[in-house]
Amino acid sequence: MTSVVAVLGTGIMAAPTALNLAHAGFQVRAWNRTADKARVRLSAEVEVCAEPSHPVAGADAVVTTMLSDGAAVESVMRDGKAPSAMEDSARWLQTSAIGIAATERCSKAAAERGVAFVDAPVLGTKQPAEAGELSVMASGPDECRATAQPYFDAIGSKTLWLGEAGAGSRLKLVVNNWLLALVGGLAETVALAESVGVLPQQFLDVIDGGPLGPAYAQLQGKAMIQRSFEAAFPLVHARKDPALVIEAAEANGLEPRVAKAVRDQFDISIDAGHGDEDMAAAYYASTSGRDTTKGAG
Repeated sequence: MTSVVAVLGTGIMAAPTALNLAHAGFQVRAWNRTADKARVRLSAEVEVCAEPSHPVAGADAVVTTMLSDGAAVESVMRDGKAPSAMEDSARWLQTSAIGIAATERCSKAAAERGVAFVDAPVLGTKQPAEAGELSVMASGPDECRATAQPYFDAIGSKTLWLGEAGAGSRLKLVVNNWLLALVGGLAETVALAESVGVLPQQFLDVIDGGPLGPAYAQLQGKAMIQRSFEAAFPLVHARKDPALVIEAAEANGLEPRVAKAVRDQFDISIDAGHGDEDMAAAYYASTSGRDTTKGAG
């Protein structure tokens, strides 16, 4: 019998996730706040439902995939009446990046409902999602591993099982902090190179292939040089990530100065009208008053 999967949210990354689940042989039902957008992004292989409770009814797994933030996940799972429609045997596979506090609330809500909760944020952007090459940071009850793994295999190339629910979100937060620092520093470095008469591509060439040059720096650096910011992960959505890092750091007695600087960098670029562009558009925060219509090579 074909397993039924409910995918709640069909954004830039969630839509290809739903399609990859369908291609893997699962019966997929999806819900999105705007049904017309869901139908455009999905194929006939995926049934689009009008209410979040509809795809959940009878589903073997519920995947809250790439909803924008913790508030959106909690709202859908509370106000959307999805939990009451879930089968007792269903697993709630929570794959959005929602931070520590919201994950704890979701875990508590799942326990109150009596369904298994797997905290499984993913690492990747639009292109890895389309290719089914996300990295899944899974945590939850041991008895869920065998049944959840086929779903994760359909959407990702690697799954790390990390222990009790919540461990996945904590690791995701740590990884995101590193990525945020990389993007923020890279944006300022490209802008600095251009301002002092250095070709930014020369900088990328210097660090390429060595310990100083991760592949992600090459990808994002070229986007900044070319002013090519097609959204793999829109800046307006990425802005929540430094906020989550700051929240967690301060709750544990740390002063997250770099995360605060990146948050401010993102805010400046969003206020300048670049929120719907890729997070690499953080570049614009360092270029106020300069003509940035053309890169410096």
